[in-house]
Amino acid sequence: MSSSDNPDTVTDRAFGFGKNKDDDKKKDDKKNDEEGNSGGGGFIEKVKDFIHDIGEKIEEAVGFGKPTADVSGIHVPHIGLDGADFIVDVLIKNPNPVPIPLVDIDYLVDSDGRKLVSGLIPDAGTIRAHGQETVKIPISLVFADIKNTYRDIQPGSIIPYLVRVVLLVDVPVFGRIKIPLEKSGKVPIPYKPDVDVDKIKFHHFSFEETTATIHLSLENKNDFDLGLNLLQYEMWLGDDRVADAELTETTKIDKQGITKMQIPFTFRPKDLGSAVWDMIRGRGTGYTIKGKIDVDTPFGNMKLPISKVGGTTRLKKDSDDDDDEE
Repeated sequence: MSSSDNPDTVTDRAFGFGKNKDDDKKKDDKKNDEEGNSGGGGFIEKVKDFIHDIGEKIEEAVGFGKPTADVSGIHVPHIGLDGADFIVDVLIKNPNPVPIPLVDIDYLVDSDGRKLVSGLIPDAGTIRAHGQETVKIPISLVFADIKNTYRDIQPGSIIPYLVRVVLLVDVPVFGRIKIPLEKSGKVPIPYKPDVDVDKIKFHHFSFEETTATIHLSLENKNDFDLGLNLLQYEMWLGDDRVADAELTETTKIDKQGITKMQIPFTFRPKDLGSAVWDMIRGRGTGYTIKGKIDVDTPFGNMKLPISKVGGTTRLKKDSDDDDDEE
């Protein structure tokens, strides 16, 4: 009897089991692939998590971190009629076990949103491993450029400024990062004091030697006080130099104020020209005075020139009224 005649014998093929086992296996593999690509906890996502975990563990073990920075101070080593030199101290701390290069320093100084000066310092050095460095950024302001650009900024005034610094550093693991910093302050635009000779008063007169006192007025046209430390000057009557002296008397010249000063000197009338003799006869004579003053200000020490050309003064005796001045 053939197998087809036996009702108890059933082949797998009759129900398709032999073919469908392979198909089911393929479907399962396809499903697993789809789950892996769907991000729902599949193989690729597990690999990403593994790499991320390894990266964090390496970072923790080696100790990499982002550097920090701060503007620790601003110094003004020089300020005068022409401009001011700034030194911006930036303290940078490197927590990493390897040195990091300071790629660039980008800086900008503005006043009330108006640009005063800007610049770029490339290849600014290296910050040592697990250390800190103070990087000094030199900045120069040229007052003539500022006054020509911004007409409302007048000599003698005080203007606010804001220093903006951006550090570009190259850090392992993190790559290149920028650290922005800011620091504000004020800077003066100095104005040289006006000097006038009110009178020259003599105490002892002879052709060989005459002692006298110059009565000076110093006017401070700045919006800040001047603490006078030193006055150096030369004075001419007509074409003859009659005085060349240095005064170290300390005095204060108030802002927008006038300070009177008395400076003794000695000269020889017989060696001088007609201008001195005109003055001795009671006539006014032309004078020129030039020099410089050394002063302390709220913004640091300054050395400012003084000058007066073509003024007129006269010689007075001790017995003359001191209030009678020209």
